[in-house]
Amino acid sequence: MIPSCYSGDSGTETPGRVKIKPKSECRWDLVSLGEVMLRLDPGDDRISTTRHFRAWEGGGEYNVARGLRRCFGMDTAIVTALADNPIGRLVEDLMLQGGVSQKYVRWVPYDGVGRTVRNGLNFTERGFGLRPAVGCSDRGHTAVSQLKPGEIDWEQIFAKDGTRWFHTGGIFAALSETTPLVAQEAMEAAKRAGSVISYDLNYRASLWKSIGGKVKAQEVNRKLAPLVDVMIGNEEDFTAALGFSVSGLDEQHSKLESDNFRKMIASVVKEYPSMAVIATTLRHAKTATVNDWGALCYCDGKSYEAPQRKDLEIYDRVGGGDSFASGLIYGFLSGKDPQWSVECGAAHGALAMTTPGDTTMATLAEVLQAMTARTARIER
Repeated sequence: MIPSCYSGDSGTETPGRVKIKPKSECRWDLVSLGEVMLRLDPGDDRISTTRHFRAWEGGGEYNVARGLRRCFGMDTAIVTALADNPIGRLVEDLMLQGGVSQKYVRWVPYDGVGRTVRNGLNFTERGFGLRPAVGCSDRGHTAVSQLKPGEIDWEQIFAKDGTRWFHTGGIFAALSETTPLVAQEAMEAAKRAGSVISYDLNYRASLWKSIGGKVKAQEVNRKLAPLVDVMIGNEEDFTAALGFSVSGLDEQHSKLESDNFRKMIASVVKEYPSMAVIATTLRHAKTATVNDWGALCYCDGKSYEAPQRKDLEIYDRVGGGDSFASGLIYGFLSGKDPQWSVECGAAHGALAMTTPGDTTMATLAEVLQAMTARTARIER
């Protein structure tokens, strides 16, 4: 039976606070708002010493839309902006492979050298053993960071084309003074149209350190939080980005007691009663290549937990949380119960971290197998 915190694919009324519109009324299962950068990956080398980079596309909010499209077969679109130059067109080409619609991409004229507008670059090395993953982003003055309220036709996206679920997050909100206003405008339009709104806190210290740090991050995210139906984060996001402490948590996040996170979630629900679903991943990074990995989900006053994967072997951790989000959202959009949804998210996130790049290479069949299997026997 579908729990009362949401309704599934049929879009029928339920006693709960979140109603998901039926696909028959909507062009899109999900639309994301966020930056899409060119990720430059040195492979087994270091950023500072390599002579070769592999190119991918990626971005916290975009990765969720791509995962829903490529792994779960849902119809998704991205709202973003790119400078119209060969780098932007490379990002476009990479996105075409991912299958996310670019109907709402804004192309901004390029000035020739990037004085006024440019595309974001994200240099990321995946780490190994005791050497952690490292990210170095070069994303100042990007086209999407200059988006302003009134530039996107949200009525077209939510009311006319129809969108079941809208997703954005703390990375987009950190890009400039105007991007939180754009996020707020989009969320208010989604709310009027009856779309479910999810928000991934995705705290990145590098994005906030020159504009006020955690204090500013909490100010921005707390202003947007009342508009959120489904809040998503990780073991540190709710503290850094919203200001909710987790008891018993050490600096290395080596003691992730799920009961302490349940207490934190209860505090979030008390302050933001409009949130119907709150989900968090739980990662203890023992080394760059061995993590304990789990997840919790609150829905309709109850807590659901995915089985913890102890000593999960990691190939590339970047994008694991985004893949958790897309698997979780897929469960809800498909009318599955919260336990199934959080397990789907955790399995998808685990699989995404076994391949390079920000975005998933997993299939739905592999996710379903990972949700039940505890071994990795060869498939042939």
